[in-house]
Formats: sequence, C-alpha cells, structure tokens
Amino acid sequence: MGLIFDRDKCTGCMLCPKSCNFGAIEKDDDKVKFDLDKCVLCGSCEEVCPADAIFIERQIIDKEAIAQYKDVWIVCEPHDGRLRSFSYELVTKGRELADKLGEKVVALLIGHEVEGLAESLIHQGADKVLVVDDKILAEYTTDAYTIAVVSLITPRKPAIVLYGATSNGRDLAPRVAARLQLGLTADCTGLDIDDERQLVQTRPAFGGNIMAEILCPYTRPQMATVRPNVFKPTERDTSRTGEIEKVEIKISPVQIRTRVMEKVSEITEGMISVEEADIVVCSGRGIKEPANLELPRELAKLLDAAVGGSRPIVDLGWLPPTQQVGQSGRTVSPKLYFALGISGAIQHCAGMGTSEIIVAINKDPDAPIFGIADYGIVGDIFAILPEIIAEIKRVQAER
Repeated sequence: MGLIFDRDKCTGCMLCPKSCNFGAIEKDDDKVKFDLDKCVLCGSCEEVCPADAIFIERQIIDKEAIAQYKDVWIVCEPHDGRLRSFSYELVTKGRELADKLGEKVVALLIGHEVEGLAESLIHQGADKVLVVDDKILAEYTTDAYTIAVVSLITPRKPAIVLYGATSNGRDLAPRVAARLQLGLTADCTGLDIDDERQLVQTRPAFGGNIMAEILCPYTRPQMATVRPNVFKPTERDTSRTGEIEKVEIKISPVQIRTRVMEKVSEITEGMISVEEADIVVCSGRGIKEPANLELPRELAKLLDAAVGGSRPIVDLGWLPPTQQVGQSGRTVSPKLYFALGISGAIQHCAGMGTSEIIVAINKDPDAPIFGIADYGIVGDIFAILPEIIAEIKRVQAER
C-alpha cells in the first residue's frame, strides 16, 4: 500500500486537510504536503480531491499467498483451573467455519499447568491443540501473551484467528493485530464464510441500529473478537480424538513490562455473574425506583438466579455495570430469562436474544420485547410478580 500525490495536479483547494482526522496533511505554499508517518491510508483525502491529485495504491491480493493460510484458530482462556465457557462456544463455531472451508480447527491453550484442559477442547470439536505452558504465563500479561500468540501465528499461517471479547481478549487481539499489521473486527455477533472463502464478520453498528458485515480481504489471518454467549456450544463427543502439541516459546522476564500485584474478585448479586447464570432476572425502567428492585431480587433468590438490569437503571446507579445486560453491557444466554418492565430496545435484545426461554412482563401490549418473548404477560409487574413469587414458594414447599 502507499499514497501517491501528484503535486502538479493539486489546485490548493484545501479540502483534503479538512477531511483528514489524523493531522497528516498541511498547507505548503499554495499546495499541500503529507506527513506519511501520521497517514493511515484511510482514503478520506482521495475521496474529496476534485483534481484527482491523490491516489492510494492498495495492496493487490496475492491469491497464491492467501492460499498458504489455512485453518481456524481459537485463542482459549484458562481461568482458575478451568476454561472460560466462551472457549467451547468458539470451538463449536470454529468447527462450523472450518467444515465450510474443508480445513482444521486449532485451539491455542496458553498458561501454566493447563495441558490437562486440552482434551476437553478435542472433545468439543478441535482437531489440534497447541499448548504453551510456562510459569511466566501463569498470570495474563499483554506482553507475554502477545509474544506467545505472534510466535505461533507467524510460522504456521492460520486463515482465521478468533478471540473471546473478554477483558483479556479485548486487550490481546488488538496488540497482535498491530504487531502483525492485520485487520481486526471487535465484538462480533455473527461469523460466516462467503463464496470467496472469506470470513464474514457481523457486528452491531451505529448504536445497534444496523448490523455491519465486515471483510478483511487484504490481510491474513482474519481476526475477530466474539462476545461470550453468542454461540451455543454443542455436546462434547468424548470419542473424538485429536493431536495435542506442546510448543516451547522462550519469553524473557525483561520482555514483560507489567506484573500482577493483586487480584480482586468481582462481586455480583446472587453469587453468580449474569454471563454464567442459567437463570437471569432482569429489570428495566418499569421498576420505577431502586427500592422496588427487592421484588426481582426475591424472585432471583428463589430460583438461584442472577440479577440483571437494562442500561437505563444501570446509568441511574441502581445496579452496577457488571450486572447490565445488553449491547453495551453483558451478553447473556441463560436457559430462562425474565424481562421485567423492559420495553425491548434493539440494544437490549442484542444482549439476551439467544436465551432459551424468555418471559416478559410489561403493561404496554405493543412493547417490542413481546416480539421475541416465549411467554408474555401484559400487566403491572407490581401486581403480577408477587403472584409468581407466591406460586414458586408454594411449589417449592410441596416438593
């Protein structure tokens, strides 16, 4: 890629400096000049130039080079002696993508004393697990994990690399992308393969009002972070076999610029996070005031459920951000989801629409939430919810 500027054609109209968001163009006598160190080749200047004095030469896709990149890689995330659930979700989706390409699924297992987790990834659908096990990787650090992932990707040339959109994944993926000068799509909610064998990465855009489909045709591997609970993991097949390869990567302590001083556990109501709960009781603006959250909390306690909230009540400070459900909060996919006083804005539905059973209570019969609910009750939650709680108590007492 490169920027070509024909100074003789330039009329000095100064439209291009106004279009540049990176301060890469400035006036030079009656013309302009470019600071190529600041230029990111976004094409804004090329688009506005009336004299066709600016041309960005894009990299031509080398079909032979692209063909060298094969397989779908999943960057898994060990935590407290087990794998985060999204790892199995992504292996399941990776299996689907790899089958369309006629290629393999390779899981990356990076950490310390993690080799025992590899077999479960084979059972989930991986053909191969690359294990990088070292004391220096016991705690996640950006530097160490970037070195490990880049060291694996560079010689082996995967076609696709998927990360979970967790705190670690959102930190690691862009660092790897920058190191290797790759494209990266964040917070995907859909993945597919098109007719040209490219990864179609779907994510909400413009506040969730549209779903954008993004391609990375110029670089390999194609990389994306994917929100947890977007894809359903399949049942594990314990009869599956695959290859487990231990890879030694030398990382010097002087390469690590940070170290973990202290770990603080996240405290959530109900002792379980909304992302991991089988049942979620979520309240919206219809709860009216924070004192009224005691009703949803009582229901959640009876059902061993997590307590969640929509963005409006989290913004008001009635619940912490860790309990927010929706596009700008946590994505959940429980077996049972209660939507109490929630209208069903598209941003909220994007974060809970894959729940197995959705029960909605709202006094507005035209509320959008009823469009996705399995069971809808039109009425006042303060009249209906006590009746539901009483019935649950009666059934539990009989048991």
